[in-house]
Amino acid sequence: MKKIYLAFLLVLFLATVALAKVNINTATADELAALNGIGKVKAEAIVAYRTANGKFKAIEDLKKVTGIGDKTIEKLKGDLSVDK
Repeated sequence: MKKIYLAFLLVLFLATVALAKVNINTATADELAALNGIGKVKAEAIVAYRTANGKFKAIEDLKKVTGIGDKTIEKLKGDLSVDK
């Protein structure tokens, strides 16, 4: 019974992690690169832009980063967040 309970907790934890949104103001380049459509180069560009210009106020502000456009933002909007 204990093994079943532990297995259930593990599945629940993994599901929660999989559904968590990535905060573009705090995510590392590796965390951003793991997103579908964002590779290492774009992830590093996001972090560099954030470092130079400060936090993003909205997800749409990612358009200011070279190589990221409307299609990328629309595809990832449900996976991203900004802290308020």
